[in-house]
Amino acid sequence: MLTAGDFPPRLISIVGPTGIGKTGLAIALARAFDGEIVGADSRQIYRYMDIGTAKPTPAEQAAARHHLIDVVDPDQTLSMAVYQSMAYAAIQDIHQRGKVPLLVGGTGQYVTAVLEGWSAPEVAPDPALRAELESLSAAELYARLAPLDPATAARIDRNNARRLVRALEVCMLSGRPFSEQRRKHPPPFAVLEIGLNMARESLYPRLDARIDQMMADGLLGEVERLVNMGYGWGLPAMSGLGYAQLGLYLRGEVSLAEAVMLIKQATRDFVRRQDTWFRRHGSPTWLIGEPDTFYDRAAGIVAAFLKGEAAR
Repeated sequence: MLTAGDFPPRLISIVGPTGIGKTGLAIALARAFDGEIVGADSRQIYRYMDIGTAKPTPAEQAAARHHLIDVVDPDQTLSMAVYQSMAYAAIQDIHQRGKVPLLVGGTGQYVTAVLEGWSAPEVAPDPALRAELESLSAAELYARLAPLDPATAARIDRNNARRLVRALEVCMLSGRPFSEQRRKHPPPFAVLEIGLNMARESLYPRLDARIDQMMADGLLGEVERLVNMGYGWGLPAMSGLGYAQLGLYLRGEVSLAEAVMLIKQATRDFVRRQDTWFRRHGSPTWLIGEPDTFYDRAAGIVAAFLKGEAAR
């Protein structure tokens, strides 16, 4: 079995849309190449949110060690800078123990922060301005951001109010575009990035079935427990796929069937945004096809990479 051994520090990243099979492939590669998984998912960082975030099950976590899941409560925040620092610490720890780190997830900002070493602008938050901006809808925030910083507007998730607020805050307080103030400090290891994808006509039914299974596994009960624990609908954690839509049902605004349909629609929209992000970011080695074909192809690419080939 190949291990990190005497090779220089290396990192394998597996990216792609939600539901494509990243976790299963990562676990298989971790077992084959003596690796450990570093999560790059902005929802799996939350405790108590397991079903809706498709968090690795206890059995999956036993099959391969995972880092950066269950690190904050749903009413806490984890800034990009703190996530990046934690990810680098986990990767360094894995390297020091002679194992192979695998950065795995579908949150493009997390992946980019680690692989490209982006650092955030040094502009302190302004509580009064932030309160004003947070009273606006995501569409209104985006309309304000676009003329101030077209480069950021072209890349940002226009539905992510929290990121829109921060970008606007930096622009307005500093008088300079957010995009001009981001700096790159590439990390000191070689990277292999593998992207997974499949035809939409195959992926969408797979996602629908996944959501139906989440409902059967108790997603509604998970959301109800979070509410009973005191986590309010206004929290960023509760705006995630599944949680926001089931919130509409629990507040009596839609039927359960309508809520599930909304989850499926929102998931397809999210996949389209993920696809745009990962095709603009870096240059992954793309594996296109059915998930059961990914491992054999990926294993060959990883083996060559660990031998010193195809590193970037």
